[in-house]
Amino acid sequence: MKYIIAPLALLFLGSTSTIISTARAEIGIISPVEANKLMQAESPEKRPIVLDTRGGYKDYFRGHLPTAHHLNFDTLRGTDLGVPVQYLPDDLTKTLLVRAGVDTRRTHLIYATGEQLPNDEILSASMVAFVLEKFGVKDIRIIDGGLASWQKEKLPTTQEYFGNPPGKLPEVEMKGIAIAIAEVMDLRARADVVLVDARPYNEYIGKDDIWLRKGHIPGAINFHWAKLMEQDNTHKFKSFDQVKSDLATDGLTEDKEIIVYCGTSREGSLLRFYLKHVAKYPKVRLYEGSWKEYASLKQYPAETKENKAN
Repeated sequence: MKYIIAPLALLFLGSTSTIISTARAEIGIISPVEANKLMQAESPEKRPIVLDTRGGYKDYFRGHLPTAHHLNFDTLRGTDLGVPVQYLPDDLTKTLLVRAGVDTRRTHLIYATGEQLPNDEILSASMVAFVLEKFGVKDIRIIDGGLASWQKEKLPTTQEYFGNPPGKLPEVEMKGIAIAIAEVMDLRARADVVLVDARPYNEYIGKDDIWLRKGHIPGAINFHWAKLMEQDNTHKFKSFDQVKSDLATDGLTEDKEIIVYCGTSREGSLLRFYLKHVAKYPKVRLYEGSWKEYASLKQYPAETKENKAN
């Protein structure tokens, strides 16, 4: 009997270990202290992949987290058919992610700078997190508060360069977290769908000097991404309890199917990240083309009037 039970017990323990390991894989936020603990793992294979997503390479040179690989968020975008900052074709994106060490077997820590507005480097982190998730990565944490909170905790930084070895992407992708314009237009009028523009209010109503066309997609409400972040550090997330009422007032509730967009998709990626991975809403997608693409599609209407939630 002993010889029967022992293998079964080992099999059970092994199975349990696998379940626990899988359960730990998640997408969300992590404190600097907890992130640092993960980075101290004795085995290099168990340490996380750390990605510094800041657009300014000189910021990386000035100082970054130990073992941080610089992945400038904008290297994942380029002009396509005349429309600037569109996501690159899949084959190019995969090459860049593998080159940055993105690996289905590892945890990924993502961060940028944390300061007051107009600093919005958190958007580079949420955009890269979105891209990783779209290509099937399931273990992603944005470091809450970014570099500013890391330094506030007196955790170490370095100027030494670090490059990850080539990674391995998951076989199964998650392309369904994105939505194309044709489906946006089909769904936007449905009662169970909320279309939300994450840009500042002035851009939403067309009071700006930025966009080819003014206003927003007809029917869209406005919820500026910065409402979800602490005022003194736009890289630090407010708790869901702090913003739940504001979200509900604007119709952003978990029973709705929510489609998010913004100017170029960065602001939208932050709002989607919060709703999906902090608030745990089940159905949230990002219109990747966002307003910079929509504005070029003259067959579709625009409006400047403010919409309120039903």
